[in-house]
Amino acid sequence: MPNIASGDTNQNSSVLWTQSNYTGKVTFEYSTDPNFTTIAGSITQTITDINLPVKVSVTDLSPGTQYYYRVTDANSQTTLGTFKTAAEIGQQKGLKFGVSGDWRGELSPYPAIANADEQNLDFFILHGDTIYADYPSPAVNKSQAETITDFRLKYQEVYGDRFGLNTWGDLRSSTSIFATIDDHEVTNDFAGGADVSTDSRFSDSPGILINESTLYQTGLQAFQEYHPIKNQTYANTGDRRTENKPKLYRSTTYGKDAQIIILDNRSFRDQTLPNVTNPSDSTQVNQFLTNSFNPSRTMLGKAQLDDLKHDLLTAHNKGVTWKFILVPEPIQNLGVIFASDRFEGYAAERTEILKFIDENNINNVVFIAADIHGNLVNNLTYQLSPNSQQIPTNSFEVTTGSVAFNAPFGPSVIGLASQLKRLTPQQVAFYNSLTTRDAKDNFIRQLVDQQITPFGYDPLGLDNNLSQANGLINAQLIQGGYVNTHTYGWTKFDIDQNTQKLTVTTYGIDPYTEAELTPNSPVLTRNPVIINQFEVTPTKTPKPSFSLSLLIVFAICSLCFLPSIISSIFKEK
Repeated sequence: MPNIASGDTNQNSSVLWTQSNYTGKVTFEYSTDPNFTTIAGSITQTITDINLPVKVSVTDLSPGTQYYYRVTDANSQTTLGTFKTAAEIGQQKGLKFGVSGDWRGELSPYPAIANADEQNLDFFILHGDTIYADYPSPAVNKSQAETITDFRLKYQEVYGDRFGLNTWGDLRSSTSIFATIDDHEVTNDFAGGADVSTDSRFSDSPGILINESTLYQTGLQAFQEYHPIKNQTYANTGDRRTENKPKLYRSTTYGKDAQIIILDNRSFRDQTLPNVTNPSDSTQVNQFLTNSFNPSRTMLGKAQLDDLKHDLLTAHNKGVTWKFILVPEPIQNLGVIFASDRFEGYAAERTEILKFIDENNINNVVFIAADIHGNLVNNLTYQLSPNSQQIPTNSFEVTTGSVAFNAPFGPSVIGLASQLKRLTPQQVAFYNSLTTRDAKDNFIRQLVDQQITPFGYDPLGLDNNLSQANGLINAQLIQGGYVNTHTYGWTKFDIDQNTQKLTVTTYGIDPYTEAELTPNSPVLTRNPVIINQFEVTPTKTPKPSFSLSLLIVFAICSLCFLPSIISSIFKEK
């Protein structure tokens, strides 16, 4: 039995999952006792196809409790796992979770996450690009997975054993997971809310949306099969792009510590804008910026955007300290180069989200993204129109990953900048001459800042802000920097139970190529180390002062007695 896992865990329920090498009965048992002296529940399912995993929902669980489960297959093989339910709403217990995305099959078995199962995490979020269906790999050696068999083989490749290791198997059995898609679960940069006629890679007849196409539905079927998540759908939305479509949106509360909101940025989006091909052409750039502010264009779809706003405001009103929004593509401004696929290509909706957070005084909002294969941290600002003043917020974003994508953000950006003549050959040579990771990261930080500051955007980092953003985020860098673009790895978020301070730690290893992977390769023993770390003190939502509270009470009481006073006046007359 190569794999077991748990996921979509909240206060009272979880999904248990397994894939067995044998057909026949498979039994899930769970308990609060690691020795299984007392069994809390048992569920039996039948495996009819070894390529089709099975999963079951367990309910009536107790909040804030460590559960243990075991799975026994038809060959009497038993595998053990564990998960922790979310803390009861209103309790302040602290929270610790991990996030990463982006791993290619030929680069398994992923030593970059080898230490994640040892961190006693409450959960881990698989943040998109869980396979690369549009890249050849040993399991499916063609440029695009097409059949359900192709997609299943892709998942078996990334979640199975290789060279005696299975780091995802270790993590998924020891830690409950959440999962969402980006694009490569189907194909690169697809826009689910667009008509299939806009994208030649989808062969269905025009008149249906990409999220109704055969390729999309096959990719989503395999994604749901190979992750321990509930198969949910939208209903009665009144919007074709979401009605009866898969619902990957998740919102879970962890005590008073955090709200976790996971978005699907891919399935419902409008067709992307044409990319800026010449960033030196001001006419082309301004046209892109203007088009991106079209308020009719959406990345999330109305149903998902409404859920996001509702759950953010609810968490705020309940006094939840931290609100984490998981967005597969970055929401921070990174400039116009290849911006159409990011939130910058949907700037009106980006502004709508940040403005909603700002105007409702929702503090301590952290966006977490993947997709770009590097770790960039920045505070967030927004504009009401193209080229207008930046409005600061106390929200910030952390991008994480990749687990394994060659090449990482740093060298990829150097190659792109050279191609677009944003760097001279001498500058590229200077970058290549740098001998330390920190020096190369500083070079990348300066290069990105050169692309974003001319637009009035905030420079990278929480320590170098626009003047109007100074002092809004109380952050302290502990180790490394706010830019890490030359490693594979993952990021841990840790909320202190007492102080509610958030510590963000990124672990990483040196990147490697497929050619370096052999059964006895030293790559397999690379240990993730701390690349950077910072902490943020939460902003406290101000409470009404004592004098203001008395004034409010007096006003309410006055209104209560007003009808009696008026009645008495009329009686006297």
